[in-house]
Amino acid sequence: MNQFFLKSDDELTTQIIEAGIVTWNDLVRSVQNFHYARNANRFDLDLVWHERKGTCSSKHAFLKHISELNKIPNVKLFLAFYKMDAQNTPGIGNVLNEYSLEFIPEAHCYLTVNSEVLDITKVNSDFAVYSDAILETKEIQPTDVIENKITWHRQFLAKWMEGHKLEMTLDELWFIREKCIQALEKR
Repeated sequence: MNQFFLKSDDELTTQIIEAGIVTWNDLVRSVQNFHYARNANRFDLDLVWHERKGTCSSKHAFLKHISELNKIPNVKLFLAFYKMDAQNTPGIGNVLNEYSLEFIPEAHCYLTVNSEVLDITKVNSDFAVYSDAILETKEIQPTDVIENKITWHRQFLAKWMEGHKLEMTLDELWFIREKCIQALEKR
């Protein structure tokens, strides 16, 4: 990947540069090393930087936002729904077993840079682990993570439940999904 220097004079980029991170690649590596956890306010993507943590959604949306501020070309943000199971998402097996589910559709964000997939959710993230389990993908904008992702995810789950004739409510399935995410945050 080409080396791009962060050069925007906006407040956030200035803070990043003042912390000694001067290139896009350095920023990507730094964010990848941030802890996997939800931020205090999901409506403020800058918290990824300030709290040094984030989820797949917030970390990737944050990086997409910084790429826009710094005119880094060919960076795209994607939302994929995939079959989250104990094999591709270690740490959730006990939750799925408790509810007799083989998998649960999960929303996962990632970037492409020059058409190459970049998944920096965790230090050891490997998009290949999810790629065969993807059910649907769409390109989104950073604001979609804040404004639309939960709605789209719940709509996807409702449609999936209807097709699989699950005997539970959408809220019950969402609760199970939340337990899975909590299990991941504890890892």
